[in-house]
Amino acid sequence: MEHVATPSWASLAYLISGVLFILALRGLSSPATSRTGNRMGMLGMLIAVGTTLVTHVPTVGDLSGSYGETWKYDFTTVAQVLAAIALGGAIGWVTARKIAMTDMPQLVAAFHSLVGLAAVLVGWAAYLNPAAFGIAGADGVIEAQSRVEMGLGIAIGAITFSGSVIAFLKLAGKMSGAPIMLPGRHVINLGTIVAILGLVAWFTQDQGLWVIGAITALSFAIGFLLIIPIGGADMPVVVSMLNSYSGWAAAAMGFTLHNTAMIITGALVGSSGAILSYIMCRAMNRSFISVIAGGFGAEAGPAGEAKEQRPWKRGSAEDAAYMLGEAEKVIIIPGYGMAVSQAQHALREMGDLLKAKGVEVKYAIHPVAGRMPGHMNVLLAEANVPYDEVFELEDIQSEFATADVAFIIGANDVVNPAAKTDKSSPIYGMPVFDVDKAKQVFFIKRSMGGVGYAGVDNDVFYMDQTMMLLADAKKMVEDINKALAH
Repeated sequence: MEHVATPSWASLAYLISGVLFILALRGLSSPATSRTGNRMGMLGMLIAVGTTLVTHVPTVGDLSGSYGETWKYDFTTVAQVLAAIALGGAIGWVTARKIAMTDMPQLVAAFHSLVGLAAVLVGWAAYLNPAAFGIAGADGVIEAQSRVEMGLGIAIGAITFSGSVIAFLKLAGKMSGAPIMLPGRHVINLGTIVAILGLVAWFTQDQGLWVIGAITALSFAIGFLLIIPIGGADMPVVVSMLNSYSGWAAAAMGFTLHNTAMIITGALVGSSGAILSYIMCRAMNRSFISVIAGGFGAEAGPAGEAKEQRPWKRGSAEDAAYMLGEAEKVIIIPGYGMAVSQAQHALREMGDLLKAKGVEVKYAIHPVAGRMPGHMNVLLAEANVPYDEVFELEDIQSEFATADVAFIIGANDVVNPAAKTDKSSPIYGMPVFDVDKAKQVFFIKRSMGGVGYAGVDNDVFYMDQTMMLLADAKKMVEDINKALAH
């Protein structure tokens, strides 16, 4: 298949796709418009993919015409492309149907790794056969500009791939969520990044196999090194950051492929992911540079083992139901434990029962609740919790002082006062909900033996106004609902 110039109508189609992608991002900024945003993104991608297929893999006949291009046809290529689309679509369909909401963060990390790997493979394909991509000069040598694009695309793609694999392993519990601090990691990371940039520059002068091979190998290594020092409490930022990397990798490959849609889409994903990461870092009182540099400047703290046992109070579903029913204002703080037990529907039912009794019910969402940005929002939206009852940390923090009950379900780190008091804690500096200001605290967790994802014991367990409800979150809420209904 020969490389052909992009006709005018195709450029217009890519522009329309870009506008739809922008509208999709705008829609995804709010749970109320997220469905519309998703549909616009899907339509934009359909137009972009369809346009690319028509312009690069045309159908039977000679389409020489008003645009002045002559397209040649290769039915083998058409069959390969359609087979790849069918295979990828089938895998995506089956995965989306079977994946549990609790595994969504791992799925996102896995998808990021595939985007990164695709960028690496496309870069190597362009290197091995530059004529097919239209980036070779008359002498067969790859143009210097294309080598820069190729080198950067491969580097960012490899970093995205290996970093996303580590994020997947941490999110899936296949490796420790605690920060893994290697000796001299700052020097190693900085040296590796400088070496990669130097090799990309050298690649413009020497397109030898060893150069591109070294870029790829070092980039795979630095992706691994950048993510392992980042602890579980910062994992939502990591997922957002890797999303940004995947976008920049796609944009770089778009230049190599001379594909406007890839450039636009990649730039949108890259910039929006970077902005989201920055916003989340600010919300968590984290340094954006420190996080993207792999915890640069962070020191290894204690392992976060549970403290020795202190007195605590255990309650029952009947106790909780009685006090919830007598309250005037209840603030519910969901966390990953709610996702694991799939308790969101029972929780929404509890909210409805309380509102029927005249209780004011609000949901407090922390920026890093769950394992990815917006994790709790997605679950609550799935359970049809009204959007106007869901509040971000900065919007509801002041209301805990007037709340009769703070109802914590499956959350831990986001309500842990160690973030404010213990400088050795891995979550120190992260804003947390002031649940200690509420008159009564109900805390649902499976047992007193476990600690949060960051591995830190929680003083909230032992407060005078805290009642521990030890059980599976879904079963406990269902039992509370039964008691409320009587």
